Amino acid sequence: MQGKRTMNGLAVRWLRAAALAAVAACGAWTALAEENSPPPRTDGALLPRDSTDAAVFRGGLVYANYCVTCHGINADGNGRAARLHNPRPANLRASDKNDAYIGLIVRRGGEALGRAPGMPPWGEELTDEQINDVTAFVRSVNGQHR
Repeated sequence: MQGKRTMNGLAVRWLRAAALAAVAACGAWTALAEENSPPPRTDGALLPRDSTDAAVFRGGLVYANYCVTCHGINADGNGRAARLHNPRPANLRASDKNDAYIGLIVRRGGEALGRAPGMPPWGEELTDEQINDVTAFVRSVNGQHR
């Protein structure tokens, strides 16, 4: 029986960069992915579905679709719509919140937790898996990736 597969640091950095590239521009994503692709694996899937790295990658895609407009490409709270909000969107790179809190604010929105009312509740829009994945992505961009 094989042990749990883990990814080396280079692969994790590549995946993080790939997720942020998806956020930057869907059109540029294809060219960037092809240019910076690691060698193809011969032992099956690129990532085990239940790995943290896979969750970070999927979370980057959720972030690109739901969060980037306000929180920005760099997750620093400087998205295109940030200037429309007072208070401004959170700088997710500096977040010290735990996973449960991040998931709760994504699910219920800022106003429900006494935070910025501009943060919409995504609980009706996103699945539990998507919320967990975007939480993993936020953890990866703020250096608390586990």
